[in-house]
Amino acid sequence: MAKNDLQGTLDLLVLKTLSQSRELHGYGIVLHIQRASDELLRVEEGSLYPALHRMEQSGWISSEWAMTETNRKAKYYKLTPAGRKQLQDAEKSFEQLVKGVRAMLRYA
Repeated sequence: MAKNDLQGTLDLLVLKTLSQSRELHGYGIVLHIQRASDELLRVEEGSLYPALHRMEQSGWISSEWAMTETNRKAKYYKLTPAGRKQLQDAEKSFEQLVKGVRAMLRYA
């Protein structure tokens, strides 16, 4: 799989996570992905934060600083209308990718 496909998958996971929550900080996003995937998917902070920055630059998410439940300052992220549109597009693209991989596995 090409790097862009992997990067697109991380975007999809983050956008989907934020679509299911009002707002989350980075660690909350990581925990949600792990729990929702039954611990099969793990997102490293070294991949997550550059992706969050890129998605914010693209206008798909917005952020603001706030205090966590443990009284620490953290950046909270939420989905924008442009992010909802991107999520729909990413879900369609991912379904096509899965369809192609399934077809290839049946063929081989």
